[in-house]
Amino acid sequence: MKTRSKLLVILFLFVATLAGVLGWVGYRSFKTGFSAKAEPHALEVLLARQIRRLAIPIEQRHAPNPVPPSPEALAEARAHFADHCATCHANDGSGKTPIGQNVYPKAPDLRLKETQSLSDGELFFIIHNGIRFTAMPAWGSGDPDKDLDSWKLVHFIRHLPDLTPEELQEMKALNPKTKKELEQEAAFDRFLEGEDAPAPASSHRH
Repeated sequence: MKTRSKLLVILFLFVATLAGVLGWVGYRSFKTGFSAKAEPHALEVLLARQIRRLAIPIEQRHAPNPVPPSPEALAEARAHFADHCATCHANDGSGKTPIGQNVYPKAPDLRLKETQSLSDGELFFIIHNGIRFTAMPAWGSGDPDKDLDSWKLVHFIRHLPDLTPEELQEMKALNPKTKKELEQEAAFDRFLEGEDAPAPASSHRH
């Protein structure tokens, strides 16, 4: 009975603390509104990270990476990251992009300890399943055991602190093109094929 009473007290304290923190976060949101530009308080970040960790099954946290590290796997992941992830996270993983800095919470710097200290299994789980109430989508589909692309991305995330200028230049060429860039490329291709380049708009007023 004593053990059960202690567990009930611990549970009550945990729930009371959680309710207090959530109430405080709600109060801050009431004062600042629901602007995505707001900066999360350190306590809110700490709580979110703890909840995220608890949401990942233990067996998933300790899952080993089934993809052996190799230059080929890293190259594939680098191209995948440049095409799918860099829009929010930037090629270097800093998160310094217009989208990454204007979501709530902001895209983290993947090179820092907060991300690099996560296990391979935790990184895979986040990539495959996404994170609720954030801008991080679930990239995996189907059977997680067959999602080797996400495991390759884990290797790339580990490599981010050591990314070379040559790799960054290669990734820049693989980034998705904007509508304006695509139109410019199409116009240039037409010019190479012998079509006349469009005449610049005249600034003369009649």
